[in-house]
Amino acid sequence: MNAFSLHRGFSLVEVLAAVAIIGIITFLAIPNLIRIKEDSEKNLAIARAESLNMAMATYVQAVGQSAAVAGWTDAATDDEKYDRLAPYLAFAPGDLDSYMPRGYNIAFPAAIVPLSKATLTGSGNTAIAY
Repeated sequence: MNAFSLHRGFSLVEVLAAVAIIGIITFLAIPNLIRIKEDSEKNLAIARAESLNMAMATYVQAVGQSAAVAGWTDAATDDEKYDRLAPYLAFAPGDLDSYMPRGYNIAFPAAIVPLSKATLTGSGNTAIAY
């Protein structure tokens, strides 16, 4: 019987080295994972803002310009404007806050004709160009 057959498994030093390496890799990866999550939420907010812009154009085409202007003027809040656009969205939860990712807000233009983009803001009310 040789000396290697009596000691099977890893030594404490080998296990500690493996745990340290895993810890270092994790330490380096966490900031990247956080940044990827933030970037994906921003991209989702931009995509949803673009969907709302397309829904505004579809709303005008579907109901006609004069009816769209009247309906848009009657809607006093962004939530009421969202209610008018919801039928023209593929994904439309019950309210605007549920539609936009947390930390992002959308403000619709005061007039629907001429068409202009909705304003997208992020944390700290910083405008996001899209």
